[in-house]
Amino acid sequence: MSKTKVLSMVVLGVMLVATITARLVWATTGTSHSTLLGRGTFDELKVKRNSPALDIEVKAKSSFDIATQMITFEPGQHSGWHSHPGPVFITVLSGTMTFYDSDDPACSPVVVTAGQGLGVGFLDVGEHAHIARNESGATAINIVTYFAPVGVPLRIDQPQPSNCPSF
Repeated sequence: MSKTKVLSMVVLGVMLVATITARLVWATTGTSHSTLLGRGTFDELKVKRNSPALDIEVKAKSSFDIATQMITFEPGQHSGWHSHPGPVFITVLSGTMTFYDSDDPACSPVVVTAGQGLGVGFLDVGEHAHIARNESGATAINIVTYFAPVGVPLRIDQPQPSNCPSF
């Protein structure tokens, strides 16, 4: 082999190693960062409020926990497929999030921007898997409130649903 050909192969090899190393160093983990802000246990209760501005009723026949968590998603990060042991209310505090619900036969994306909550059409009552993804180019922060049985983990990992795309 000529010296030029050997030198070209060495340079190409060095460039390949440098490129792979740079990609590994700059790669994201693909996971979000969460902070539990608080969790408390409530006994049986019935709260009813009827006014022109608010008509709401909350009933619980047994003790339960309410937990609030702040979850930060960098661009491209996601929650992984999971469910919850009870209802979950999600508010996107900043940025934009995309949610996919395994209960939707088409697994259509639901895009939520800062200031919007997830309405009844996507409210997770803990009966099926979903994934939260930051598909935008900016950081997204969510405030999540969970209603759960006392002491039970707030998240249940789930397998990839067959009706939803792989990410």
